[in-house]
Amino acid sequence: MYGKCNRVDLARRVFDSMDDKNVVSWTSMIAAYAQNGRGDEALEVFREFNFLAWENPNQFMLTTVINACASSGKLVSGKIAHGAVIRHGHDSNDVVASALVDMYAKCGCIVYSDWVFRSVRNPCVIPYTSMIVAAAKHGLGKLSVELFEEMVDKRIKPNDVSFVAILHACSHSGLIEEGLEYFNSMSRKHEMVPEAKHYTCIVDMLGRTGRLDEAYRLAKSIEVNPDEGASLWGTLLSAGRLHGRVDIAVEASKKLIESNQQVDGAYVTLSNAYVLAGELENANGLRTKMKQSRVYKEPGCSWIEIKDLAYVFYAGNVSFERGTEVSRTLKELEREMKGMSQGLVLADVEEEAVGEIDDLCVDFNVN
Repeated sequence: MYGKCNRVDLARRVFDSMDDKNVVSWTSMIAAYAQNGRGDEALEVFREFNFLAWENPNQFMLTTVINACASSGKLVSGKIAHGAVIRHGHDSNDVVASALVDMYAKCGCIVYSDWVFRSVRNPCVIPYTSMIVAAAKHGLGKLSVELFEEMVDKRIKPNDVSFVAILHACSHSGLIEEGLEYFNSMSRKHEMVPEAKHYTCIVDMLGRTGRLDEAYRLAKSIEVNPDEGASLWGTLLSAGRLHGRVDIAVEASKKLIESNQQVDGAYVTLSNAYVLAGELENANGLRTKMKQSRVYKEPGCSWIEIKDLAYVFYAGNVSFERGTEVSRTLKELEREMKGMSQGLVLADVEEEAVGEIDDLCVDFNVN
């Protein structure tokens, strides 16, 4: 209970006061840390369990540990957990296999994801969906389509999450016609009623290919709750910025701000849309309004794991080990890029911070 209410320290206090802990209580403590973004502490509890407890970890504990590895990018720890899965005979469990597929994909090892998936004798819809998502994360849209078709051919009924996965894959791989066909097949072939999350995928799909007017009309026609609306209008806002449609970006940001959803991101993305459209006065005005309203954007971050240590990088911050050296290398690369991009207009917008922190990770790894 305390873990789900974001009171992890209270959960730990109760856990420490228990005289007789079993695999259930240990799993609950691991889950409390993992669900609150404290993956390192979740893994430390798992290490304590292996050292102190007389019981073997069950599939629920191992799934929780693997999810903690995935969320914190701990590939080495994930491999250790995978070893425990094999040793204790849980590698044929669909839920455990799905967690492993997801973990390896998030840690950049799509080949391992595929190996785990193909090792499941008779996978149900859960491992198939995880593998479809994994392939999509790595830009392998055609593989996602092949997996979905393979699943249907085996008479495994796709669920609502399966359709979100395949629509997401088609959207991010430019497979627009295939995506629209899958969307239409939900009601026509699979007797499923599309939900707001499926419509949001279609809005994203249309927006990415520049069909902004269609995407906007579709977004306005959908009834959504506040959380669903944040995803829907956030998707349209990004598409409007990407294609320089300030009119649509303005409408989408208004929807987000009015509903008090993703306010900081809405302001920043709209400001960047103004910059790209050359409307610098509107962009500066919006930044001033952000300061007056005390709206601040959390800095983006990225991380890389080297020898089981995670190095975290925040946009605009080079105060880390070898930070000066990494920053110097990036500036040299930037000069070379600018020399190769004669005639191109480079806008100094905040979205580029995402690329900046990813560059920091790559450059740190190389150095």
